[in-house]
Amino acid sequence: MINAAARLSWRTGRGFLHFDKPRVMGILNITPDSFYDGGRHNGTAAALHQVERMLEDGADIIDVGGESTRPGANPVGPDEELGRVVPVVREIARRWPEAVISVDTVKSTVAVAAAHEGAAIINDVSGLRLDAGIAGVVALAHLGLVLMHSRGTVAEMAGYETATYSPDPVADIVRELSAAALLALAHGVEESQIVLDPGLGFSKRTEHSVAVLAQLDRVAALGYPVLVGPSRKRFIGDLSGGLPVEQRLEGTLGAIVAARARGAAIFRVHDVRAARRALDVADAILNPG
Repeated sequence: MINAAARLSWRTGRGFLHFDKPRVMGILNITPDSFYDGGRHNGTAAALHQVERMLEDGADIIDVGGESTRPGANPVGPDEELGRVVPVVREIARRWPEAVISVDTVKSTVAVAAAHEGAAIINDVSGLRLDAGIAGVVALAHLGLVLMHSRGTVAEMAGYETATYSPDPVADIVRELSAAALLALAHGVEESQIVLDPGLGFSKRTEHSVAVLAQLDRVAALGYPVLVGPSRKRFIGDLSGGLPVEQRLEGTLGAIVAARARGAAIFRVHDVRAARRALDVADAILNPG
């Protein structure tokens, strides 16, 4: 197991990101079909406007995604994904050279191109299941790596087809995340480069996501920093009495504050300003002084 001190910082392509405070990762979906903001930021100009807003609102990381993982999403070919992602990453790096850019992809070809354009982090929602070559790219370019727990293909992972677990689902998730981390290490990625994401809402019914959040300390016990991404997801709607995606902000804030209390360090959200304010207050109470 990694020493607890390893959780205090994260090595990325922009140097070390320290966890002296909770870090907010702003979601930038440049897709036509993402479940909440699909189509809003299509085109480089619209995407850059949103990046500027998120940075002003307190985002520590900008996570650029060119392929939707919503339930039933159609897979995107590498050329199409590259055409969406590369121009945006290039312009973010040019306009905000200090920005920490993450690219949400399951393809090593996209990871290579993103690294060349200035991405500092690769966010692999398949946890290396779909393309283990991503680990080699991360190791060679000295990037940060997010390994998210999921099952199935891109089209399946946000659904319930693979949401079958033992009576202790958190143990299953921890075991599969640990295997992903070991695979990354075997490909040359260093421990300091790895962050784990339990994949709330991915291959998980509401009760599984709730169990993960309630027992997040078991994920943190693996020794890596923990990222959570509850933003406006289906389980938030379920826990709020069936609210639609447009009305899930307050529930999202409740989830990220609970996750912070249980050891999460990074929070992937659509609503950066609200998350930043909620986490700042929560942290002042949880970690006074």
